[in-house]
Amino acid sequence: MISNQTIINCLEEAKTIANMDLLLADNSGIVIASTSDFDIRTKDITDFIISDADTQDTSGNLFIKIENEDGLSYALIIKGNGDKFLVGKLVAGQIKSLIIAYKDKVDKNSFFQNLLLDNLLLVDIYNKAQKLHIEPSVPRCVFVIELSAIKDPAAYEMVRELYNTHNGDYVTTVDEDHIIVIKTLQPDESYEDMDDNAKMLVDMFNSEAMTNVRVSYGTIVNDIKGVSKSYKEANMALDVGKIFYADKTVIAYSTLGIGRLIYQLPINLCEMFIDEVFGGELSEEIDEEILNTIDKFLENSLNVSETSRQLYIHRNTLVYRIEKLEKATGMDVRNFDDALSFKIAMMVRGYINYIKEQNR
Repeated sequence: MISNQTIINCLEEAKTIANMDLLLADNSGIVIASTSDFDIRTKDITDFIISDADTQDTSGNLFIKIENEDGLSYALIIKGNGDKFLVGKLVAGQIKSLIIAYKDKVDKNSFFQNLLLDNLLLVDIYNKAQKLHIEPSVPRCVFVIELSAIKDPAAYEMVRELYNTHNGDYVTTVDEDHIIVIKTLQPDESYEDMDDNAKMLVDMFNSEAMTNVRVSYGTIVNDIKGVSKSYKEANMALDVGKIFYADKTVIAYSTLGIGRLIYQLPINLCEMFIDEVFGGELSEEIDEEILNTIDKFLENSLNVSETSRQLYIHRNTLVYRIEKLEKATGMDVRNFDDALSFKIAMMVRGYINYIKEQNR
């Protein structure tokens, strides 16, 4: 239903212009809003609602029915001196326009929610899109904003105000933890533009809402039926990002790399892989310092000098840590194949630990 405040504002504006008092009741006869006290019985309202008349003048009060395609929505009552019929018809027309706009908004929200969740048949997608005047064949990309533990009630409105529905953008939610942006793109927009858009959202929440968020986005799709695919990709990017790229606030599905593959592996297969690589659990001799050192070494493409410089350690210290790892695992990460195996194994190990933590 239209909010009471919207209705009150409409009636107050009409009163200011026409110098008449107005009352609006719903189709059950319950008064929703009025600009003054009306000396009128509830029975008078309900009798008018069930009658065949569209308008009725009773004791100086003009009754007007406001109907839409679903039937009777409201009963409007006007009192005062002047052309009550003209004023009533104008106000009724304005309220009817509000009903249509609200219904359109609700229908679009329902459509996009069901589209995201893959609850629509292909033929229904195009039929409903046409009915709601939604262009089906334009490029779109879905962004998912994951809110922090402390939910900001104004977060949704803040994002909604940022995107222009007239340009085809749409903002919705399917749960209380995420805000979803379905962005319509210009033909020349690229993934670089998507990344800039995601960073802008992160910065906006940091500066205006004083809260941290993570933003992910899926691939660009060229047809409306692909929106659910982009949404699923954005969701996966959030999950994979938590496991393998915890320091990132913007995660693109297209940049997930091998993390995306590992995320889709059965946990028992991952455990088998770790057993084969490490022969069970990683030795206690391999502490976080060694693991962080090796991680930086791999990040620097196996460059000993650059890794030593960035970690502020002597190159001999770096070599010692590499050899300590080799002694414990049999893997020499100075060798590309061993380095690749170790990198994948550590990602798989991180994934296993994440799943175990989630299941506690």
